[in-house]
Amino acid sequence: MTYEETVQYLYDSVPMFQNIGAAGYKEGLQNTMTLDEHFGHPHHKFRTIHIAGTNGKGSCSHTIAAMLQSEGYKVGLYTSPHLVDFRERIRINGKCIGKQDVIDFVENERAFFEPLHPSFFELTTALAFKYFAEQKVDWAVIEAGLGGRLDCTNIISPQLSIITNISLDHTQFLGDTPAKIAKEKAGIIKQGTPVIIGEADSQTIPVFDAAAKSNEASITYAEKCNYDEYNDIDFELKGAYQQKNRKTILCAARQLGISRASIIKGMTTVCKTTGLTGRWQTLGTHPLVICDTGHNTGGWKYLAEQIKQVECDTLRIVFGMVDDKDIDTVMAMLPKHAVYYWTQADTKRAVDCREIMKNGQRHNLTGNPYPTVDAACRAALADSMPSDFIFVGGSSYIVADLLSGNGAGNTCT
Repeated sequence: MTYEETVQYLYDSVPMFQNIGAAGYKEGLQNTMTLDEHFGHPHHKFRTIHIAGTNGKGSCSHTIAAMLQSEGYKVGLYTSPHLVDFRERIRINGKCIGKQDVIDFVENERAFFEPLHPSFFELTTALAFKYFAEQKVDWAVIEAGLGGRLDCTNIISPQLSIITNISLDHTQFLGDTPAKIAKEKAGIIKQGTPVIIGEADSQTIPVFDAAAKSNEASITYAEKCNYDEYNDIDFELKGAYQQKNRKTILCAARQLGISRASIIKGMTTVCKTTGLTGRWQTLGTHPLVICDTGHNTGGWKYLAEQIKQVECDTLRIVFGMVDDKDIDTVMAMLPKHAVYYWTQADTKRAVDCREIMKNGQRHNLTGNPYPTVDAACRAALADSMPSDFIFVGGSSYIVADLLSGNGAGNTCT
């Protein structure tokens, strides 16, 4: 099979949450442990950092990986979802896993894994751990998928655990309160392993404290730490929400003993070093075009305010969401004075652009529907003057379609 055929086989043969939602989610670790035993427990062959949380996992994972790489380590990075190319999920020192490595894994191992009927994420995690071991990485930064306790990445024994924050997302799997979701995320806290909490409140602190105590794990709340000596660092990630991630990242860097020089280099070059895209990413200047993968209420709490603060003549927003998000709450946060280009991503989970428009109208938001992200963006650009501001987002899938179309997001070529 070619690489394209191999990836399509994965999409077609194993359930993929990114494409089909709940049907692609498998609870429990049995398949993961079976795959792990088959491959000789590869995650025991390198040191790991495990990162869970509702928002900010990707930014924190990439930045910590960039810092470790700046220290001279060979660093694996496992994240999800991908935006343009499947191989974005598995990187070493910023370089995506090779196409032939993906082909060989499927061709050599399908006779074993097909009878297991693994999920897409279970299989991808096994591939990542096997690849990192074969390539003899020193460290691997591992981003949890859904939750933590029953997430298939949770078989690792990390040197450090990080929980970025908690907000209401994937409630059908993780629970309908911050405390219930925190309990699932706290499942990554391991015996005697230090844990850093990025953001917490009165509902989640007792959950994290109890989990840390039962595991005899030291716990640090990043919000209580002071890092004034790094205030002058020009963090490459410009989203307003990154100020919260910044504290979490600096706290982790201190815990890991990373040098000041590597902290600075990692934070100022994270996108170039790791290939991270889609975080308040500037794609054009006249008009200003920015995209961001923020896709839930926790992310939009910051995004909506930052969008409103950008000076422009006309604010134009290309917007779409998927069907398992709290659309009404996000809509209530959106700027009323913007011109909207309602659209839908190329995924079965996308809400139809006409339904998005109707929802927007109930919130006094005006605009027209467009069946594709490309069509919506073209219309926004055609309507714009150089002094306008176009924001593209609402879902990771919207940004993925945008970056796939203009080539700005393919960091694996």
